[in-house]
Amino acid sequence: MSTVTRANLAESIYSQVGLSRHESADLLEAVLERISLALESGDSVKLSGFGTFSIRQKGRRTGRNPKTGVEVPILPRSVLVFRPSQILKGKVNGEAPGEDDAE
Repeated sequence: MSTVTRANLAESIYSQVGLSRHESADLLEAVLERISLALESGDSVKLSGFGTFSIRQKGRRTGRNPKTGVEVPILPRSVLVFRPSQILKGKVNGEAPGEDDAE
């Protein structure tokens, strides 16, 4: 199993769109920056056919140090959540487009 990197994505843009390598990398960076800014401001980012990125607020809670067993407070925080679309789930599971679970 391999990992897709920014360089891989920029190279794919270069080969499929026909922009120069530098323009492809700039385009990728601009898209990623726009997604980041939207998430930082608390907006959700929905990519049709792919999924939705959103920010969820987690409240204060009590946790435990697994080594000592001592209770420690876990402060409130924001977490990034990704919810894949049904199309992406189907592709990952090898299902054909339009295939239903109800047969």
